[in-house]
Amino acid sequence: MEVESEKSGSDAKVWSFCRMPFWQTTHTPSSSSSTSMSYMHNVHQQNQNTFQSVDRSSQLSSTTISSVAKSLLPTKRRLRLDPPNKLYFPYEPGKQVRSAITIKNTCKSHVAFKFQTTAPKSCYMRPPGGILSPGESIIASVFKFVEPPENNEKPIDQKSKVKFKIMSLKVQGEIDYVPELFDEQRDQVAIEQILRVIFLDPERPSPVLDKLKRMLAETDAALEARKKPLEEKGPRVAGEGLVIDEWKERRERYLAQQQVQGVDSV
Repeated sequence: MEVESEKSGSDAKVWSFCRMPFWQTTHTPSSSSSTSMSYMHNVHQQNQNTFQSVDRSSQLSSTTISSVAKSLLPTKRRLRLDPPNKLYFPYEPGKQVRSAITIKNTCKSHVAFKFQTTAPKSCYMRPPGGILSPGESIIASVFKFVEPPENNEKPIDQKSKVKFKIMSLKVQGEIDYVPELFDEQRDQVAIEQILRVIFLDPERPSPVLDKLKRMLAETDAALEARKKPLEEKGPRVAGEGLVIDEWKERRERYLAQQQVQGVDSV
């Protein structure tokens, strides 16, 4: 009996011993697998965040590089100027002198231009601004008062610190020019050129002086053409004017005759 009890006790111990590993082996891998899965998920999430930050930094760097590259590139001109960067004036101290510059629109759209100067009290432009259609050109006049030289300076040594600036702005179609256009669309305004003042000796012939005289003559001719009355621009308007004048004369003669006849009858 003792032997059987010992056997039964040993068998129970063996059964319990054999049963425990199976429970432990089935429970332990589940916890380790869940831990590994969470670790892999965290690693994946960190990698995604790293890639997103790298993409954002690359986009910012590319945007910065493109903006810097655009700033370094020369701006495309909308207007062609002649002379390109100077204004020539005859040197006549104590007098108001004139210069001229040709402005041509080289764009496929309408462009507004505007003059500015560092000496608005002694300089002015005619016209001070305007709108040019594609391919249109205009000769603008610039007026300046030449101050007498100081310390007996020679005309050649006389330098002017006055500068002129021409700005441009693209506009939609044919509209009326107002200076406020450049204030309303300040971000779209481009500086075409800064013009320096160069004096010429009026008594010394030169190709530049001859060209200036021709441009001023063309400007005066265009101004006189604009000043002519409307009835002189076409034969039809002039004819209508003559007919109206003749009808007025006939009516006046008729009224005069009626008055004479009335006096005679009385």
